[in-house]
Amino acid sequence: MKKLLALFLAFVFVIALVGCGGSKREPIQLTLSTEDAAAIMAAAGINLPDISEAAGANQTITYFYYYDDFHNYSEDEIVQTGYWTFQNKYNGNVEWIETTWETLRTDLAQLVLTNNSPDFTKAWESEFPTSFINQLYAPVDDYIDYDDPLWGDMKHFSETYFSIGGHHYMFLTDIQNNSLVLYNRRVFTEYGFDDPAELYYNDQWTWDVMYEMCADFCDPDDGRYAFNGWHTDDSFLSSTGIYLVELDTETGKFISKIDDPRIERAVSVLADFSKNDFYYPIWHDWTPYYGNEHGGMKEGMVLFGLAPAYSLDEIVSYEDGAAIYGDFETEVMICPVPRDPNGDGEYYVDAIPKGYLLVKGAEHPEAVALLAACERFKIMDPTVIRVDERQKIEKLHWTDEMLDMWNNLYDIAHSHNTLVQYSNLGNVSGYVGNLVGFDNLESPSTWAELKEANKDALQAALDELNAQLASELES
Repeated sequence: MKKLLALFLAFVFVIALVGCGGSKREPIQLTLSTEDAAAIMAAAGINLPDISEAAGANQTITYFYYYDDFHNYSEDEIVQTGYWTFQNKYNGNVEWIETTWETLRTDLAQLVLTNNSPDFTKAWESEFPTSFINQLYAPVDDYIDYDDPLWGDMKHFSETYFSIGGHHYMFLTDIQNNSLVLYNRRVFTEYGFDDPAELYYNDQWTWDVMYEMCADFCDPDDGRYAFNGWHTDDSFLSSTGIYLVELDTETGKFISKIDDPRIERAVSVLADFSKNDFYYPIWHDWTPYYGNEHGGMKEGMVLFGLAPAYSLDEIVSYEDGAAIYGDFETEVMICPVPRDPNGDGEYYVDAIPKGYLLVKGAEHPEAVALLAACERFKIMDPTVIRVDERQKIEKLHWTDEMLDMWNNLYDIAHSHNTLVQYSNLGNVSGYVGNLVGFDNLESPSTWAELKEANKDALQAALDELNAQLASELES
């Protein structure tokens, strides 16, 4: 009887989830050109197993997330070539189970609890380590081998940042920079500013230079602000090369960097940003991607978007991007976050994983691993890389300059100049939020006061988190 009740509740819950993200759109089937399709299949034949040898072929797997990473809904969208390979080489399919951003973890926990687990979800650093401690996800070691040539480049990052007790908890397909600077070149020309991309290539792109531009541009009375969005503080802190809380890779414990002078230098700049009204008041009126009802980057009312890179990478149609930022062919450009002028002269980025998480109790783990292999193949094979770049140029109107800079940022994310910001560390995250919320430093009024008000509580929360990790390792 209990099992039947659990199955009934799970059925009702899934029915409710279908509508929780809004009205369902109908996907359409887009394909690649005959030439591109043949080239990808030929390369896949060398790099991926034959369908007769591939565990997980000929299966439909369920994807649980608040947006659809795989299907297309209009003719002008790009084709996800990893999923295309999974469909066309292995007769695989993905069924999207929709949830919301706010309820993803609680919805997923309910499904796992009622033995109705979806197969997988998107990999995010925010799921580590708390969601693994809470046993929402399963290790992937039985399904992929990080010593295999297909996965070898991902092994160090996976083991360093996303492993517990020797177990890997992600199908890690790639590493992406999590911070970049978006701007509209037309606006910079109108104000007589130097191009940030050129400054970067000349090693002149520093916090001080950005600050001067912001001071010249901002006029709150006229509705002009330097920054609109929520990633500015984290981006600046990451550009120091450290973050407030880091994972010590030797001890496996999370540690505080609150006393590091690099943090203090970044905080002083961020405090000046706040005091001079550089931030658009996002708590009053903010919509994603740096636009609002009073105008955004395209209209010349926002100077910079210190954006998570995925906010640009996941735009799937030119109209969506152009409405927010401006014309990609003539106006939009990107570059790294500027460096600390008193630092070591290096540019740093925080990085995020790309890939998938295997939900505990998944019915088709081998098929999820096969999809991840197709995604990994797409990222490392030159044939598919060229197809993806051409889609950006032809469908999203990216320029060669944008692609070159995107690749430059990618190289930084894959170098030693990267770190991971863990944004979901239980009680730790609350104290980190207190310390990085520099939009209001009135009480306490200085960094020293803010640090002293939170330092002991932050350390106590870290001790609690590390004890939970140790207990998980012992279990």
